[in-house]
Amino acid sequence: MPLTRSREGSTMAEAPEELPCFPGHETLGEIYCVSFVRDLSPEEVLRRFGVDEETLEEGVTFGEVDLRSGESMRADAAGYIGAARVGDWTVVVEPGGWLMAVVDTIYARVSQGTEVVSVCCHEYASDTFAYIVDGTLVVSFDPMYPEERSGSDPDRFVMKMHEVELDPDHDLDGPGIDHPIERSFALASSITGLSLSTDLRNLWFLGAEPL
Repeated sequence: MPLTRSREGSTMAEAPEELPCFPGHETLGEIYCVSFVRDLSPEEVLRRFGVDEETLEEGVTFGEVDLRSGESMRADAAGYIGAARVGDWTVVVEPGGWLMAVVDTIYARVSQGTEVVSVCCHEYASDTFAYIVDGTLVVSFDPMYPEERSGSDPDRFVMKMHEVELDPDHDLDGPGIDHPIERSFALASSITGLSLSTDLRNLWFLGAEPL
């Protein structure tokens, strides 16, 4: 597993073996967003997200999504994104991007009539865990500071947060949260029911350029 990023109160050790969550995310670099959308096809998810439909391409590998996004990066947003079906969910990868987790006009469109779980890593700003249902942000927090939650029902996943050691009663003046992104993916796994063995690098994506 990769080393965690250096932030005040965090550690720089390998993630524990019990946190092998969605392998592949660690290759995406310093900024990325991985989201899970229930019961929508990859095509519908990308359409709602807002992509240039003339650029839609099937059978794109995880590595190609990452490479193409880096080649056409747009002001701290992904230049290319991918969506792939896994069970009842569509996985959306934004290499270099963060829109699904924090931009209300996007997550409100994508989540209409369904739910979205999103994990966003951002080295130079704040990481974000977000859970959105039918256009409404239900739970949102920075995994480094899980005690500071917002949304319409910020305590929705308190028990699940305890289980993955994202302490919802975390003491800001106490020890920091170690491996916050890995623990966020563990929380996403608990909510979605997707297996921790799901390797993003083995998926075939529908790719497109965002508008």
